[in-house]
Amino acid sequence: MSVVLRTVLVVRSLPFADPGTPPLRGPLTLLLWLARKQVRVLLVAMLFGVVGFTCSAFQPFFLGRIIDSASASGLDRTTWTWAGLMLGVGLVWIAANAIGHRWDISAWMHAAFRTSQLVTRTVSRSGHNITKELPTGEVVSSVANDTMRIGEIFGIAAQTIGSIATYGIVVVLMLNQSLTLGLVIALGLPVVAAILALLVKPLQKRQKQQRDAQGRLTTLGADTVSGLRVLRGIGGEKVFTGRYRAQSQKVRQTGVDVAGTQSVLDALQILLPGLFIALVVYLGAVEAIAGRITTGQLVAFYGYASFLSWPVHLLVQSVNVVTKAHVAAGKVIKVLQVVPATGADASTAEMPPADVPLVDETSGVTLRPGRVVALVSADPDESADVAIRMGRFDDEGEAGTPVTLGGVRLAALDKDELRERIVVADATPSLFSGRLAGELDVRDSATAEALLRAMYIADAHDVLDSLPDGIEGEIPEKGRSLSGGQRQRVALARALLTDPEILVLIEPTSAVDAHTEARIAQRLTDWRRGRTTLIVTASPLVLDHVDDVIFLEDGSVVTHGTHRELLDLPTGAEGGREAARYRRVVGRSLDDDLDLELDELLDTANAQEGGTA
Repeated sequence: MSVVLRTVLVVRSLPFADPGTPPLRGPLTLLLWLARKQVRVLLVAMLFGVVGFTCSAFQPFFLGRIIDSASASGLDRTTWTWAGLMLGVGLVWIAANAIGHRWDISAWMHAAFRTSQLVTRTVSRSGHNITKELPTGEVVSSVANDTMRIGEIFGIAAQTIGSIATYGIVVVLMLNQSLTLGLVIALGLPVVAAILALLVKPLQKRQKQQRDAQGRLTTLGADTVSGLRVLRGIGGEKVFTGRYRAQSQKVRQTGVDVAGTQSVLDALQILLPGLFIALVVYLGAVEAIAGRITTGQLVAFYGYASFLSWPVHLLVQSVNVVTKAHVAAGKVIKVLQVVPATGADASTAEMPPADVPLVDETSGVTLRPGRVVALVSADPDESADVAIRMGRFDDEGEAGTPVTLGGVRLAALDKDELRERIVVADATPSLFSGRLAGELDVRDSATAEALLRAMYIADAHDVLDSLPDGIEGEIPEKGRSLSGGQRQRVALARALLTDPEILVLIEPTSAVDAHTEARIAQRLTDWRRGRTTLIVTASPLVLDHVDDVIFLEDGSVVTHGTHRELLDLPTGAEGGREAARYRRVVGRSLDDDLDLELDELLDTANAQEGGTA
């Protein structure tokens, strides 16, 4: 149990509370920044790497001493002393490798998770700008592949540095025993490494081509899957699947190109060190026959040569890993350089106190504290645009249409605090996979009672009945097991659970029938009474329950009042013409609702007739 608890504690340190703000001047600066952020982990890993490789390097030395001692005087005390030293160093070697491996993986995971957090944080804050700047496939590949490639460089760093440090130790040992063989090994292995490094540049080029092709394939696949229903409707799925097949073949070909270069590199990594070891053994045998070195020293030199082939292999592997990490870091930087749609700078103004008006300066729409207000327009997009502006989603696009909270422009306020105070629920509900309770409680603070109350207000009891585990039931991706009306009501419950100071709902009941809409309208307005709420709708069933109705024409407020006041205002009275136009918009909405109900009744009747027949 204690082992399990210790493991959990290690895992709990990730993700980081704050991954930091990296420099984005280039791939190298990003990698160096990641190294500085986990310098303690890297230093400990390097310490164990150096200790492990040093112990490994001394094994041939001890073996040679044991052979020479046994050849000279048999299994005497000196021989057993050397054997004991070899055993002790071997045990330290084993322990250092075991502990060092854990630190290597920690370094890998720290860099990978930190980079992943940076990417996901940028994506979550960037809004629609991320899709304007980069294809979806690039973003997905950055999280799924590039972050792990970056982590690899830190996972192998300790072993590489340890092997380089040990290389110097071995060269010194060999020069002390044989100048000729020491020079051959000291100079020969760097030559082998240089030959292998010549293949790195073409490998890097082909890896970049493969990465680009894979990103395009991911983007094409995501677009095809998300639009499959539309493609089937117009008969275009074969064309798009054909494009995906063609791009897939390009990815396969680039993979073959990478594999070809990689296979040559892997073969040379075995061949060249092998030939080098054969040369060392030959020269050592000549030295031993001439009596210039002992039998034990010959065995030790063979062990040194065999051991040093491993640092060469690690060095080439490290160059390969660094190449991949450099390419991946370049891709990640492209994502991190995307400027959020709501600006990259910190707040420049102090947050206004609670219960102050929220005003769209362009249209004149004003939300006074504690009022439940409806916004009606002949053009639904026009009223939706006003509502979206009140949530501050695009500073650049909304620069000419400022919105103020208590007289302060939203663009000047802290975004995180603003999101707590103002919540805008879009007309198109977006659901995610997972537990229904988790889908609803996006701020991870609601009680079970609050969850059920929100579902009651949204009249979503049928969603609970449709899931085997009720509120703990699993919702599939995009809520595809639910009807359009059910998804809309779940999204409404989710918005209500945030319980913000100002809540803006865009067409929250457009996909439900009249009876359900009437229940939601009553419960929703009762629940939000006394708290600032804006509902964008033209449905009389909702309008009849709000405190005030604002009528919008050509982007500006032309009149307001309660629903009943606007319905009863004579055409000849002041504001009567605007009220008449309001009645036409609301009447058209009522006719649309009646048509929708009639269509539903006809569909039900036809289904029953078909069943009887």
